Amino acid sequence: MARVAIVTGGTRGIGEAISLALHDMGITVVANYGGDDAKAAAFTERTGIPAYKWDVGDHQATLDGCARVEAEVGPVDIVVNNAGITRDGTLLRMSYEAWDAVIRTNLGGCFNMAKATFPGMKSRGFGRIVNIGSINGQAGQYGQVNYAAAKSGIHGFTKALAQEGARFNITVNAIAPGYIDTDMVAAVPADVLEKIVAKIPAGRLGQAQEIARGVAFLVSDDAGFVTGSTLSINGGQHMY
Repeated sequence: MARVAIVTGGTRGIGEAISLALHDMGITVVANYGGDDAKAAAFTERTGIPAYKWDVGDHQATLDGCARVEAEVGPVDIVVNNAGITRDGTLLRMSYEAWDAVIRTNLGGCFNMAKATFPGMKSRGFGRIVNIGSINGQAGQYGQVNYAAAKSGIHGFTKALAQEGARFNITVNAIAPGYIDTDMVAAVPADVLEKIVAKIPAGRLGQAQEIARGVAFLVSDDAGFVTGSTLSINGGQHMY
């Protein structure tokens, strides 16, 4: 029987690439989303991958959403915590609401998804959790104290939960993407983006499929002895 994976934020950008990569491995994939119903429906029509809607930053909604997936699809063996938002601004201009929204979704979502699925993984003696961090959680970024804090927190969360899961054959790893050619990066002003690319030794933006391939390895049986690690995929921009 195929393993079941939930990819949060799994209908667009990096999340869509991850959903497709896992689907191609023969894994039964459920793509979570939190916003645009029309785009989620188009994703399902295009890929055949079902999309389930809930806000990963909402603890009870996440518990209920994962329970629904388990009832309708099967026990969840793999979780990819990819859902994330930005609310950029310098500290002096940043509202508490902008701070809270990013921490709640980007970091809180990892906690909520783990609370919903870790017990089942433990009882079955198998699990794979991959958390999508960021180069900006490793190096920091001007105007992103909320985003950098959340992504840095994901790296710490990963290392701590890996220690709890190891004896139950649950691996917990992170991927720290650099600047990837997605809608989020496309929204960066052209002159700023040009300066960013100039700092990347590889001389280009990354592709979503390159992140997806990293996830595919980490959820595979071949990665059973890899846990508590952060895989940086950033074209050499930050070596950490």
